[in-house]
Amino acid sequence: MQGTRAMRMTETTPIVHADVQAMARACADRIEHLARQAQEAGHDFHLALSGGSTPAALYRELAAPERRGHVDWDRVQVFFGDERAVPPDHADSNFRMARETLLDQVPLPAANIHPIQARPDRIEADAAAYEALLRRTLPTGPDGLPRFDLVLLGTGPDGHTASLFPGTPALEERQRLVVPVWVERLESWRISLSYPVLDAARHIMVLVAGSGKVDIVRALFVTHADERRYPIQRIQPSGCVEWHLDRAAARGLEPA
Repeated sequence: MQGTRAMRMTETTPIVHADVQAMARACADRIEHLARQAQEAGHDFHLALSGGSTPAALYRELAAPERRGHVDWDRVQVFFGDERAVPPDHADSNFRMARETLLDQVPLPAANIHPIQARPDRIEADAAAYEALLRRTLPTGPDGLPRFDLVLLGTGPDGHTASLFPGTPALEERQRLVVPVWVERLESWRISLSYPVLDAARHIMVLVAGSGKVDIVRALFVTHADERRYPIQRIQPSGCVEWHLDRAAARGLEPA
C-alpha cells in the first residue's frame, strides 16, 4: 500500500495450540467469525483453501455436524491457493482432498466452488484462465487488485508456501496473479497464486504442524533468517496475518 510499509510475515506472534485438533477448532472458530463479518458487511466471503494434512483437519472440523450450520454457505465463494497438475479425482489433488473433507459435507452450492484446472500440456493457459476468474469474481482492494477475505497457507520444511518453491521463477513474478510452477525436484507442474494477490488479502492464516517443521519455525521466528531465503518470507501482507502452530512445531520457537 502506498505510503505504508508492508509488514513482514513473521512480525506476528504465533498462536500455539496443544495439538492439530485444538488448532483445527480454533481456526474453524476464526473462519466462522470472518465469514459472518464479511456477510454482515453485505458481501460474499471469498476464501482460498490450502492443501495438506493440517488443513484437512481444519476442513473436517468446519464440516462437523454441530458446526456446519454456523456459516451461511450460500454466501461463501471457495477458491484454491494452488493445485498440482493432476486430474481432479487424483489422490494428490488439493481439490479432491477439500471436496472429500469439506466441500461435499456442507451445503455449499456447486457454483460457489472454483477449482484450479491444471493440465501439464496447457499449464500456461490454465494459469491465465484462473487469473481471469479471480479478476472477474473477487472484489478489488485499495490497490485495485482482487482481494480475498481469507487465504489459508502452510509452509514446508524448505519454506515454500502454496506452490511457491525455492529457486523457481515464480518467486520473482510481480504482474501475474496466478503462475505455472515447474518443481524440478518433484518433476511436476503446479499452478499457484503469486505474491501480488497473496499480499492483497484481507487476512492470511498460516497453519504449521508437526515436528518436521521445527527447523523452519526456528529459522523464521528465532534466528530470523535472511528475509528472502524462504518463499513464505517474501509475502508482504497489506492485511492481517495469523500464525497457528501445534505444540510439536512450536518447539522451534525455543532457542536451539
